[in-house]
Amino acid sequence: MRHLTTPLSEETVKSLHAGEHVLLSGTVYTARDAAHLRMMDCLRRGEELPIALEGSVIYYAGPTPTPPGRPIGSIGPTTSTRMDASTPTLLSLGLRGMIGKGMRSAEVMEAMQAHPAVYFAAVGGAAALMAECVTACEVIAWDDLGPESVKRLTLKELPLVVAVDCYGQDAFALGQAAYREQQAGRA
Repeated sequence: MRHLTTPLSEETVKSLHAGEHVLLSGTVYTARDAAHLRMMDCLRRGEELPIALEGSVIYYAGPTPTPPGRPIGSIGPTTSTRMDASTPTLLSLGLRGMIGKGMRSAEVMEAMQAHPAVYFAAVGGAAALMAECVTACEVIAWDDLGPESVKRLTLKELPLVVAVDCYGQDAFALGQAAYREQQAGRA
């Protein structure tokens, strides 16, 4: 189990490999579909983004309402492919990591190799447990988007798996291949 702290350096990203388990601490930003569309609009207009991307990690999540006495509500990952159209551009601007669930497109995986970055998979269905790893939450952009606003989170040891590394290795594909090989050996 590797312990990582944001921001992520290129050196750190290059040391990670698909299937590796990590505990991530530090600052990450939430951004889902609507926030990604607004970021692309900002870039088209030549405006600055609300977050500095260099070394940053974006968590594809929209937390539930915050219960009293807690920094955040449940915060599970959303399906990452919905952000794939925007991701190569954000990677070219220094984004080093993404957290979500599900597979990524070939274009995103190529961009992750061209601009070293890592895609972490978070466990779907464990949103309440994941909220236990958030020690602070602040809306920093587009509050009108509600749960899809951009938020700055402070994490303490969020458990993740390296789903895709900067070498193009995909833990989902590797796992499926190992399973098929095991099943073929039983036949």
